[in-house]
Amino acid sequence: MGTISLLIGGQGRQAAGGGTFERRNPLDGAVATTAPAATPADARAAVEAAAAAFVEWSRTGPGRRRDLLARAADALEAKSSAFADAMAAETGASAMWAGFNVQLAAGMLREAAGLTTQVGGEVIPSDVPGNLAMGLRVPAGVVVGMAPWNAPVILGVRAVAAPLACGNTVVLKGSEMCPATHGLIIEALQEAGLPDGVVNFITNAPSDAAAVVEALVAHPATRRVNFTGSTRVGRIIAKLCAEHLKPVVLELGGKAPLVVLDDADLDVAVNAAAFGAFANSGQICMSTERIIVDERIADAFVARLAEKASALPVGDPRQGPVVLGSVVDMATVHRCNEMIDDALAKGATLLCGGKSDDTLMPATLLDRVTADMRIYGEETFAPVKAIVRVADEDAAVACANDSAYGLSAAVIGADVARALRVAGRVQSGICHVNGPTVHDEPQMPFGGVKDSGYGRFGGKAGIEAFTELRWVTVQTSPREYPF
Repeated sequence: MGTISLLIGGQGRQAAGGGTFERRNPLDGAVATTAPAATPADARAAVEAAAAAFVEWSRTGPGRRRDLLARAADALEAKSSAFADAMAAETGASAMWAGFNVQLAAGMLREAAGLTTQVGGEVIPSDVPGNLAMGLRVPAGVVVGMAPWNAPVILGVRAVAAPLACGNTVVLKGSEMCPATHGLIIEALQEAGLPDGVVNFITNAPSDAAAVVEALVAHPATRRVNFTGSTRVGRIIAKLCAEHLKPVVLELGGKAPLVVLDDADLDVAVNAAAFGAFANSGQICMSTERIIVDERIADAFVARLAEKASALPVGDPRQGPVVLGSVVDMATVHRCNEMIDDALAKGATLLCGGKSDDTLMPATLLDRVTADMRIYGEETFAPVKAIVRVADEDAAVACANDSAYGLSAAVIGADVARALRVAGRVQSGICHVNGPTVHDEPQMPFGGVKDSGYGRFGGKAGIEAFTELRWVTVQTSPREYPF
């Protein structure tokens, strides 16, 4: 992919001191990208450039912001093949997943373009005669966005699109795992014609992440932070933002349950489970991690799901179309191999797949998983999935809620009213009835509860997240005072 640059104040540059780091392909170890290893000084410079640009950008009319974001969506789509190459090289992602990323990310930019005229407010009745009181949504200032590698185009765009629509300027900190992929987003925004400094981009070596993030968050001009990633790192970000009193949106890990009720249509259930579990090799925050099935239909469901999963093609995405490409690193393989060994030793049944020697992991299903097995509670973030058999509806709900996480969930059942009642009992920020756990649309409020984070991206929820609500009054008639 060559060498990429930082973008600070509209100027491409290398890191202070000239430091770089390499991102290698997870399959063969070849160098995929050489990127600048930004320093805290670079981070501060990026925030300062964004702060300088905020003065003019915050005054730019909604029509102009809308046009620029719409152009950015077109520019992003024009880079589809470049995104596919970058994602395959940096993270081993399939072309199918890359194409979906670009499609949804372009939709997010267009949705953000439509939001520019929705940043409004309200007139609030005042007890003071002649007092016109208003609650106004206004741009917050500089927004720092941190996006992960697993859905890099979707989540990179999500980190900046709504903030820009609301009149903020942004600094995107690219992932160390996919700096070139995130850099292509910045190229698209530049090609659309956004003014210098409105969007800024930095990349850092893994060893420098803590110092760079602290510099970004601590800068006085930073007014909002958003982070998508692991719960472990999210806790660190939350503490840092609390220390500096910076509002933050956190979208973190998940252990999404898919509940299959005893009246479920098996075709609907199998297709939803397979897609939710194995899209992008299970490396999605919404991925189906626990398949909870009523024991009265479990044998039939499990047989059909195992047959479908076993047939999913696995391979190097650089050599042709596959469903399951590479997982991101060997650490994922080792962790999942340990979970498989642990589950089998405690009585689980391996239906398909199994342990892997490299990052091309097959679709793997473990049946009869119980609460004492690691895979029951730990996020695999891989194509290794647990099936839990339960006695009835109440047991299914109890199992679904027996998790520290609460991002996405799904309930499959022929009686939609009953399935909706079950969905209402599941503790999650998102729940789909008769659909997969993996489902995202630009206009929807996206986020979780419990250890899956707080705050919401998407649609009007994004306006609330990335604006300040100001109380402004105009006294339109003489006012009497007590002295």
